[in-house]
Amino acid sequence: MQKIPERKKIIDEDTELINAINSGQKSLFYDLVKKYEQKLYNFGLKVCGETRDAEDMVQETFLNVYRYLADFRSESKFKNWLYRIAASVCIKKRRKSKFAPQKEISLEDFIPENKDNIPDSLPSWASKPLEKVLNDELSKNIRKAILLLPEKYRVVLVLRDIEGFDTEETAQILNIKPSSVKVRLHRARLFLKEKLKDYFSA
Repeated sequence: MQKIPERKKIIDEDTELINAINSGQKSLFYDLVKKYEQKLYNFGLKVCGETRDAEDMVQETFLNVYRYLADFRSESKFKNWLYRIAASVCIKKRRKSKFAPQKEISLEDFIPENKDNIPDSLPSWASKPLEKVLNDELSKNIRKAILLLPEKYRVVLVLRDIEGFDTEETAQILNIKPSSVKVRLHRARLFLKEKLKDYFSA
């Protein structure tokens, strides 16, 4: 019988910290929280849409991380695992939120005719430094447009264009195929381009 090769473990700063926590240095968990809590909160604002939901998501995410940290096997980056938990929590909260739309819009009109020819470049607004975008008048309109997207498109767009995960990482975080990431990202970008065309043309 052919032996299945073991997946190579990723050893980085996060992994070393997690190993120390799992070895009994529980107080070091706060270092993980300090490193990622603001990033997760910003992610939550864009995906969940509401301050309270984003705050609750961060708290629930870290509770889940603490609960299951001993099961983390370092076969992927801790950040990817963390965002996978956060995305799942945020989507659930968004569905329960009173601010969630009763009926989500359809993006069928934005399906590319040739799914093999999907551009993978960043839109102009996403290539700006995040601080610049957040201080722009454009940022308000980007946030509004992003929140109009159905969940599965919104979370892909935020992970790829704002959080900076690549296609493979985004697929891993959301447990979908890379080809699905590309299709959803393309539809989301086309939708935003239409919603923001007045700002782009200006």
